[in-house]
Amino acid sequence: MAKVQVQRMSRLMVKTLRDDPADAEVLSHKLLVRAGYVRRTAAGVWSWLPLGRKVYANVERVVREEMDAIGAQEVLLPALLPKEPYEATGRWEEYGAELFRLNDRKGGDYLLGPTHEEIFTQLVKDQCTSYKDLPVILYQIQTKYRDEARPRAGILRGREFQMKDSYSFDLEDEGLAQSYALHRAAYQRIFERLGLDYRICAATAGAMGGSKSEEFLAPAAAGEDTFADCPNCEYAANTEAVSFELKAVDAAGVPALEEIPTPDTPTIETLAAHLGVEASATLKNLLVKVDGEIVAVGVPGDREVDMDKVEAHFAPATVELVTAEDFTDRPDLVRGYVGPQGLEKVQYLADPRVAPGTSWITGANKDGVHAKNVVAGRDFEVDAYVDVVVVQEGDPCPNCGTGLKLDRAIEIGHIFQLGRKYADAFQLDVLGQNGKPVRVTMGSYGIGVSRAVAALAEQHADDKGLVWPAEIAPADVHVVAAGKALQTELALEVSDKLAAAGVRVLVDDRPGISPGVKFTDSELIGIPQILVAGRRSADGIVELKDRRTGEREELSVEEAVARLTSA
Repeated sequence: MAKVQVQRMSRLMVKTLRDDPADAEVLSHKLLVRAGYVRRTAAGVWSWLPLGRKVYANVERVVREEMDAIGAQEVLLPALLPKEPYEATGRWEEYGAELFRLNDRKGGDYLLGPTHEEIFTQLVKDQCTSYKDLPVILYQIQTKYRDEARPRAGILRGREFQMKDSYSFDLEDEGLAQSYALHRAAYQRIFERLGLDYRICAATAGAMGGSKSEEFLAPAAAGEDTFADCPNCEYAANTEAVSFELKAVDAAGVPALEEIPTPDTPTIETLAAHLGVEASATLKNLLVKVDGEIVAVGVPGDREVDMDKVEAHFAPATVELVTAEDFTDRPDLVRGYVGPQGLEKVQYLADPRVAPGTSWITGANKDGVHAKNVVAGRDFEVDAYVDVVVVQEGDPCPNCGTGLKLDRAIEIGHIFQLGRKYADAFQLDVLGQNGKPVRVTMGSYGIGVSRAVAALAEQHADDKGLVWPAEIAPADVHVVAAGKALQTELALEVSDKLAAAGVRVLVDDRPGISPGVKFTDSELIGIPQILVAGRRSADGIVELKDRRTGEREELSVEEAVARLTSA
């Protein structure tokens, strides 16, 4: 192996901290700052320091190697992008306030790219004109930008972040499926090499569009995503994508609708208490405005409406809750007593649990009055069934019916079968074998490279600090000179021998630093192996410590070098 350069902490720009940053909320934020990997530049904007840059570069290397292995070609597109391509797909408006918009000196509109589907589509339209040019997979590793309302959790959720985004271009849907499968397998290899615990979960496409979407989620307490996992089968999904089967029931025995006086019961809680029934027997009707038009959303009274799901259903329209003024303008809508029966000029959406034949207690559209025996499909019609409830622990698995488990996770990757959404927007055609134009079909695939570093820090740490997996650690061995000249001399000697054998070495040769501080820093920084030149240095004996297990062993310098170079 080629000799590598020894990193000497006496010359390295690294400043460790004993205390957590005051604004740090999650483990990765605390440890990456304390261990000297990153520093905050502005809200949601971070600088990578030398050790952090090495970890980031190792993650990037693994990603690049696996992308190259599936035949993907690396390019680099600009981050500063013109408005027009994003206007063509509608995403200039869809992205809303999260899009960084700016003007040049001539008043031209630009944006800082959050993702590059439009620009890659234009590139392929320019470069690929024949079926012979396809299939092709292109990728880049580049800085992206999103104007987060509340950037938090260090590099987990920033306004500027690093991402690998790749795009596949195929002639047929079968080819798209193959490109998707190639990426799916490559992502599995990437995350396994990085040492990440992850789940592949069904997901919604969101603003990206497309027919199929899966997320790669890393379970962690700091995660902003919630996913459902079935303990009995292989089902896993982001809670936004969990579905409930629509099953009609027989309502032949249900009596006719009957109105009942229920004064001062404008909430599910007061209604259930007044009637002595479970909240699950009632029908909750939430009113929202979709681009200004009132829409009612029905769910069982013991469930909450997931507004993210409602917004996803109506995207790109704007969805907001109704206000007191809206009730003033619509006297037919009685606040606290709305029922789906008899609603006029109001679209009615319902969760699949409000299936045809189900019977409910719900508002009678009169102040102080509710109705019972209100049957879906008999007394009111549902315009559309949409999974809109907040998923709860124990909800049935869509595959086998077993109660689902919920957990928090960090999204580290996302893959989409986009289909022809972007190809249609830019008329991306190539000349087919028969001489006729063929509309290209696309896939989009992302990995959060900087986010993967944070996810690793969340999953690979203990009460002393970071514990990096060997593949992405900033060095293979952290050599600690316990203070005296003899120990420093031995530490530098063994470091040179290891480097000559191709082992990446960080040596703590800082003068005037106590052994206790050096030992603490070695555990905080988290390199897999710690080699200490300590009290037996005069005998040529060093101590090798496994950072993850804590196991220690005294070895001669020759034995230590042999052990560390054989791995």
